[in-house]
Amino acid sequence: MRIRAFLIGTASAMALFSGAAYAQTADETPAAAEAQDGEEVVVTGYRASLAAAIEVKRNANSIVDSISAEDVGKFPNTNVAEALTLVPGVTVDRQFGQGEKVSILGTDPALNRTLLNGQTVASADWFILDSPGRTFNYALLAPQLVSRVDVHKSPEARIDEGSIGGTVNVITRRPLDLKPFTVAGSLGYLYNDRSEKGDVQGSALVSWHNEAGTIGLLASFQRAKDRLRRDGLEAYGTITADFWSGRNDAGTDSRLPTFNQDGSVATPADCTGACATTLTANPKAVFPNAFGTSYFEQGRERLTYSAAAQWRPVPELTVGVDYLRIDATYDNLNQSMYAFPGNVWNSAGQLNALQVQDGIVTQASFTNALSVLDAQYRTAEMHSETWHGQVGWEGVNWNLNVEGGMSDADGGTKKQVFLEFLNWANYTVDISGAPGSPGTISYTTDVLGNPAAFRTDPGWSGNLVEKPTSDKERYGQADLTFKFDGSLKSLQVGYKYRRHETGQRYAGVTVAGVNVPAGQFNTSQVSDNYLRGFNGVNDQMTGRFKIDGNSMVDYVEGGSWVPGGGAVPTPSQFAAVEFAAGNWDVTEDIHAAYAQINFEQGALRGNIGARYVNTSSESAGFVCTSGTCAAATDWVWQATNKTYENVLPSINIAIDLKKDLIFRAAATQVIARPNYADMTNSFWLADSILTGGGGNPDLDPYESDNFNASLEWYFAPRAILAGEIFYKNITNYILSRTVPEQHFNTSRNTISTYNVSRPFNAGSAQVKGFAIAYQQSLPYGFGVLANYTYSDGKGQNDADLPFNSRHQVSLSPFFESGPIAIRGTYTWRSKYFTGIDRGDNMFVRDTANVDLSATYNITENIGLTISGMNLTDSEYYAYANTPRLPRGVYRTGRRALASVNVNF
Repeated sequence: MRIRAFLIGTASAMALFSGAAYAQTADETPAAAEAQDGEEVVVTGYRASLAAAIEVKRNANSIVDSISAEDVGKFPNTNVAEALTLVPGVTVDRQFGQGEKVSILGTDPALNRTLLNGQTVASADWFILDSPGRTFNYALLAPQLVSRVDVHKSPEARIDEGSIGGTVNVITRRPLDLKPFTVAGSLGYLYNDRSEKGDVQGSALVSWHNEAGTIGLLASFQRAKDRLRRDGLEAYGTITADFWSGRNDAGTDSRLPTFNQDGSVATPADCTGACATTLTANPKAVFPNAFGTSYFEQGRERLTYSAAAQWRPVPELTVGVDYLRIDATYDNLNQSMYAFPGNVWNSAGQLNALQVQDGIVTQASFTNALSVLDAQYRTAEMHSETWHGQVGWEGVNWNLNVEGGMSDADGGTKKQVFLEFLNWANYTVDISGAPGSPGTISYTTDVLGNPAAFRTDPGWSGNLVEKPTSDKERYGQADLTFKFDGSLKSLQVGYKYRRHETGQRYAGVTVAGVNVPAGQFNTSQVSDNYLRGFNGVNDQMTGRFKIDGNSMVDYVEGGSWVPGGGAVPTPSQFAAVEFAAGNWDVTEDIHAAYAQINFEQGALRGNIGARYVNTSSESAGFVCTSGTCAAATDWVWQATNKTYENVLPSINIAIDLKKDLIFRAAATQVIARPNYADMTNSFWLADSILTGGGGNPDLDPYESDNFNASLEWYFAPRAILAGEIFYKNITNYILSRTVPEQHFNTSRNTISTYNVSRPFNAGSAQVKGFAIAYQQSLPYGFGVLANYTYSDGKGQNDADLPFNSRHQVSLSPFFESGPIAIRGTYTWRSKYFTGIDRGDNMFVRDTANVDLSATYNITENIGLTISGMNLTDSEYYAYANTPRLPRGVYRTGRRALASVNVNF
């Protein structure tokens, strides 16, 4: 209501507004001004791309930032998400070493939208722990396709709704926008110094249109391949010290009998002496449930095909068709080797010593306790195919635009082969040095380097799992613009229909009866650079062994372990509670209509409008109807329907205070719909520590009143100094809340009470802050881009908001003279909250990243580029509640790319 009242008052004031302030004319761009002051200057390279980006920002009626490719196939970064960090207020998450998820102005990536030429592109994630959401995986997007990326920080009624932080519109190249005949390509070699492997990369683009500019064709292909390795130290959940005493709230011993490696049973024994004294005095001191080392290998290959055709039979009419196909594979092998002090069957009664400081168990020692090697080979892939058609008529007094298309994607983990190997030994887990030294595991005998010491448990040896996902969008829209003379420049009206379908299937089968040592699977010692860069690790950790994933897969799929020589069991949706509950579909039908007035009077310009949106969703999934949930007959497919309407007013104004000084302000109401997985009744359970997570089909959308203002000073050609402030007052904010729920525990064969984290509309949240940006081309070929953003985001009761970093810095100096061009980029973001996992608040420590590229233009059309990415091998440090409780600490290595680029 506050925004509606503000809009009415502002509209009245605009009718009276006129001023003598300077109004920028069409030819007074920075380049034109530079030419007026002296000789004509031809701007190329970095300067050309920066000048193009500044012009987009300067001429916009709303608050927009832009990144432009300096030439065909020469985007500033090899990853579009990482290039966006040059925009003030934009941060990326690099959990696997590359930018994949983008946050804008302190908001969760799921609260932002990414569009390709104004439309949604279906995509899917590859990681088995990720469920389909509203985030866009930028690792799928080939930078060679991109002409420009616009970041809309203040929405307009004509732009698709669904974003609270901002909307990213990726604009691709079209044949009629290029020279009559254009050929561009690159051939390169990418090397990763941690995996110590390299791969050939390549791209090609051909574009043609006739001399009359009435018909044009474009085709492109890009291959990107990277064999990465991620080394890390990992923990899985947390436990409190009273777990080892077995004294629960009822005062009884809750520990189960301990099993030795030979299968014999031993009764848990209490620790004595100083151990017992410390344990009794600190019952709620926290310690990792499990802690160990991770060895993750992945081959990433992305093949991108695109084509575009345009036909302009008369100057007023343009018909276009675009096609995009992405085929990506993400096969990976993860080998986690960890001590398991929180195992209820094998470690609960094995504690013999501990140290506690400030409520944290910093060191704990165990006798004959459990260690585990989990080996998981996953076949993961993503395929996406998008068709888009557009017909546009641009007349003297009116324009008509009609668009339609479809986008289909499927992906996820198509197959997981998982074997678990067990060991019993004496060990000490020490996290006293965290966060500087995340932790160590010390054994009294050589265990981690001895494959014969780990053996599968015949009772539960592993599993076979399938978790494919799908994503589809169908859309159609019509936009009509009426043009006028005078202060009212145009009236835009339009309608859009979208149907989105997304879903997940989850099935598995237990692998049992396997009784083999890890040494059967072509084991070898990890690379000699394993855990390089990690402080405090010992020789046992860096000298651990690994198995061969293909050997393991051949063994499991060969079926020699199946009793009686039968066939390998087929994964079933009902083999476990978690599998059945992980199957779901979400369908959304969205109708939207808008009206927008664009105006200009003297120094004042802008737009005012409103967008009406009707959203109908159906969330369906399996619901258990019996106590055991052990068979298909115990589950029914159940759907929940929800419908809501929103009217979203917006106003954007820009005032040319002086020739080179622009003030902007915006007030808008926006929504963001819940993540698809959050809208379902699905859940997962961790039987051993009685925790879990799930969805909630009754969620309402986020709603927010957004206010933005900026002041931009274009003090020199291709230069800007800008300041921006923003405030977002969000209602219906969705946060996870942990509540007790009763579910059947397949491990204990009984009903257990789990602490399950589910999303709820947790009340209100506010995000406020400011950003400062500076960009200038300096003498002698130098130049610089720099920005700083402060974002303060808090939810109900001062709860942290996901992915909100309070501070963010980006610095990109460059040098360009003659045939030489050099550019560096430094980005840093402060710590940020990522969500709730197993009852713990999860954070990532502050991170910095440094990239560098250098180009030598052999001729006007041929250049040699050498790029170094993640030059500092930055550490991704995730923790639970405090940095002293590491959850996942990873390094992915430096990458170097050498390439030859051609443009004709």
